Amino acid sequence: MRIDDALARATEQLRAFSESPRLDAELLLTQALDVQRSYLFAHPEDTLDSAAAERFFSTVARREMGQPLAYIHGKKEFWSLTLTVSPDTLVPRPETETLVQEALTLIPRNESCDVLDLGTGSGAIALAIASERSMAQLVATDISESALVVARENAQQLELLNVRFVQGDWVEPVGDQSFDIIVSNPPYVRSSDPALLKLKHEPVSALSSGEDGLAAIRTLAAQCGAIIRPGGTLLIEHGADQQEAVADIMAAAGWADIRCIKDLASKPRVTTASRPAAAAIDEGHIEGS
Repeated sequence: MRIDDALARATEQLRAFSESPRLDAELLLTQALDVQRSYLFAHPEDTLDSAAAERFFSTVARREMGQPLAYIHGKKEFWSLTLTVSPDTLVPRPETETLVQEALTLIPRNESCDVLDLGTGSGAIALAIASERSMAQLVATDISESALVVARENAQQLELLNVRFVQGDWVEPVGDQSFDIIVSNPPYVRSSDPALLKLKHEPVSALSSGEDGLAAIRTLAAQCGAIIRPGGTLLIEHGADQQEAVADIMAAAGWADIRCIKDLASKPRVTTASRPAAAAIDEGHIEGS
C-alpha cells in the first residue's frame, strides 16, 4: 500500500472519531515509519511493507477506540518540554500553561523559592517551573505512585534536579513543611458531566471531583493555609464556568487578594489567592487574628 493510500484509508476510518482525522493519521504514520511529517508529503508514492502497515493500522484502531494520541505516542509536548505520559497520568492540556505562566511571575529568577505542586501527575507543571527557575526548590505530590513513576522518569530525562516527588494525598506528605508558592491542577469535572465519556481512557481520579466538580478545590482551600508562608500565593486551575464558585470557596476559607486569570482563549482558568499577612492558622483553616 502506498503512503498516500494508507493515509486516505486511515483518515476515513478516523473521521467519525476525531476532530482532525487527517492530522491524526499523519502523526500515527510518522510514528510507524519513524520519519518526519515532511517525508510523507515528499514521498506519497512510497509503499509500506507489511510490518509498517501492521504497526500503522494497529495504532489507527487504538485511536478509533478513543485513545488519546499522547498515549499512543507515549509523549506529549508541554511548555516546550517533551514529556512521557501514560494512562496513569492526565494528558497535559495547553490551558494549564496559564497556571505555569502565572506562577513564574511570582517566582524570582535569582533567589531561592520553595514551590509545591499538588496532584502532579506526569510532573508537567512542576517540571515546567523547574526548567525556568533553577534557584527554586520544588516538591510535587500525587496520591498515585504509578503517576509518580512517570513524573520521576520525566525529571530524569530532562535532567532537572530541583524537583522532589513524594507520594500522598494532597498536603498529607508535606504537612510539616512550608512553601512560598503552591500550585495545583486538581480534578474539577462534575461527576455527571457527559464529557467524561470522551475522556474514558484518562484516569478519572485526575478529572472528576464530586457532583459539582469542586470537592478537591474545597480540600485545597482548607488545607493549604497551614503550609503556605505569610504573603505566599496559592494558584488553582479550574473549569471556565467555576470562577465565582471557586472565589467563594477561597474567601470562605480565609484567603485574600482573590483574582482570576484568563487563558489564551479568554476563559477564566486560574484563580490565585494569598494568605493574609496577619493570620492565625488552626487545623488547616485560616482565621483572621
